[in-house]
Amino acid sequence: MPAPAEQAAAMGPLPEWNLADLYPAPDSQALKSDLDRAEAAAKAFRERWKGKLAAASGDTLAGAIKEYEALEEGLGKAMSYAQLAYAGNMSDAKIASFYQSVQERVTTISSETLFFRLEINAIDDAALDAKLRSPAAYSAEAAASTLGSGSAAAVEDGSAAKAGLAHYRPWLRDVRVYRPHQLAEDMERLLHEKYVAGRAAWHRLFDETIAALRFPLDGKQLTSAEALHLLSDPERGVREGAAKSIGQVFGDNVRLFAHITNTLAKEKEIEDRWRHYAKPQSERNLSNQVEDEVVDALTTAVKAAYPKIAHRYYALKARWLGLSQLEYWDRNAPLPDDSDVTIPWPEAEKIVLDSLTRFSPELAAIGRRFFEKRWIDAPVRPGKAPGAFAHPTVPSAHPYLLLNYQGKTRDVMTLAHELGHGVHQVLAAPQGQLMADTPLTLAETASVFGEMLTFRALLARETDPKRRKAMIAGKVEDMINTVIRQIAFYDFELRVHIERRSGELSADRINEIWLGIQGESLGPALHFDPEYRFYWTYIPHFIHSPFYVYAYAFGDCLVNSLYALYQDAHPDFAQKYLAMLKAGGTLRHKELLAPFGLDASEPAFWSKGLSVISGLIDELEAMG
Repeated sequence: MPAPAEQAAAMGPLPEWNLADLYPAPDSQALKSDLDRAEAAAKAFRERWKGKLAAASGDTLAGAIKEYEALEEGLGKAMSYAQLAYAGNMSDAKIASFYQSVQERVTTISSETLFFRLEINAIDDAALDAKLRSPAAYSAEAAASTLGSGSAAAVEDGSAAKAGLAHYRPWLRDVRVYRPHQLAEDMERLLHEKYVAGRAAWHRLFDETIAALRFPLDGKQLTSAEALHLLSDPERGVREGAAKSIGQVFGDNVRLFAHITNTLAKEKEIEDRWRHYAKPQSERNLSNQVEDEVVDALTTAVKAAYPKIAHRYYALKARWLGLSQLEYWDRNAPLPDDSDVTIPWPEAEKIVLDSLTRFSPELAAIGRRFFEKRWIDAPVRPGKAPGAFAHPTVPSAHPYLLLNYQGKTRDVMTLAHELGHGVHQVLAAPQGQLMADTPLTLAETASVFGEMLTFRALLARETDPKRRKAMIAGKVEDMINTVIRQIAFYDFELRVHIERRSGELSADRINEIWLGIQGESLGPALHFDPEYRFYWTYIPHFIHSPFYVYAYAFGDCLVNSLYALYQDAHPDFAQKYLAMLKAGGTLRHKELLAPFGLDASEPAFWSKGLSVISGLIDELEAMG
């Protein structure tokens, strides 16, 4: 295991983000003024519009929505800054307190506008249709005058506002799907205000616990990101030592993680019951704008493919490693001929941007801004959030990327993944605060496509057969992690949430569910020592975003189908792809995929995506 100083020197200087594009500092006057202005504007908004939407003309309702959008953007900017500052150092008590304070303030302010969506949903369908047909007469300048100069960035493009209520048709569509599930206003406001002392508090406890944990190995105290990274170390002894340390530390804390999981699952069950969601995953499917049957078709197809993908691949890998069976710490081991040297940051930047340039200079130009303008935070630091993410912030600003870059090929692929998200977020930003966000199922499209472009670029420049084999195997492992593992995670969540409806689950029972599903999905070539039963504890999606994980499998299979069309020179593919990204959240998956001749509701769609992974395993088998 290389010394930290040696590894840092090999990677070169790593960028750290500059959050001053949002606010100069946590105690800045600009942040205080924006929150004060938002509070006054939210109260004025409630006074001006409450109880008046049903009788409002289409033009008047368009004006109200534009004001609401500007308010949401202002609050989103403040909250984004607090979230990013906190992610940069979760162990700093002062930053954690700042994050909590901003979250509480934003929640209090936004409770003033909670009535707005509820009243929109109370409008009769026929009445709303009549409003949508009215001519446009509302201007961006009117919104700016009511909210003050602080909202100028949010409304500087008057074209959307002048388009009238019809401009907001996609947003109205998405708001109104929740009509059967909304509660009375006083109950909605109670749940909204309690969030910071309920679910959000449990999220923070989980995050700060993970950030504070240290994993002893060879006299060092590693962060979770550093310890998990060692599970792909070339030295088997290092992998085993890291795996045992991870299992020991998570096991020592399993009662806390089980308590957090039980509490959040119960809270979700209560709210689901009050809102009349039929299944634990129903609310997620609704927010993802995807039908239950489409998700069921995806999960059924992936689970049926466990044997021909994961089981088959890991049996191959055991043979390559000269083992009768893989230990769980061998799952991400590099192949014997894999010389995965440290890739310096400047080289990683060039690899990713060059692959984007070959596909679309427009995408590459956007991606380059992330490196030039310090929109990326790459180093591993104590207290920093583990893993990686792309935060869109708000349309009037720009996204930020968080990585824990350690110089391996997988880290380069992670950079490509998160940069794909970031470029997507930039392209969708002109849709505005209310319609820029893409459902999770489609949010993974650009990220996974970016990974695929980078992988194909790396593979094309490699001539050594052994290295090519190692690279294809690495890509198969990434796809297994993205598709097979994420559907297994989804299955795990589903079983936990269903059982929780009958009573609290012990840590032992959660461990048992986890191990059973891991065995089903990964197959008999894997052996799991007892401490592996604790490995569910660190996965943040289970805590922050229940049932998020199937979106990764959705995105990977979708991209496999899209990339096959790209390779076949589908007419105007790049232009259609960019148009899909620019649509943001305005179109559903059927509408977005129609120009490519794809339909996610067809079972063959998922089979086609999965066959790409099987085809790569066929190649590996042929290589011996």
